[in-house]
Amino acid sequence: MATARQRRERAERERARIYRARTQVHEAQIGRRRRDNIVACVVAGVVVLGAIAGQTAFYTVGPGATEQQVEAE
Repeated sequence: MATARQRRERAERERARIYRARTQVHEAQIGRRRRDNIVACVVAGVVVLGAIAGQTAFYTVGPGATEQQVEAE
């Protein structure tokens, strides 16, 4: 039969194990959020740059170009 001290030590070990596990999960979540934010910013930047490039191309060489621009080329 386990003594009161052994039960207390076992409970303390279990609490410490659970605390370490929660800490590791929390750190992993922070890293995942940071990575997701970076990926989202890069994707948003690429989309914005693509839109700017598309608008520029449309209005300089595409159907949105004025006749003066087309004749000059």
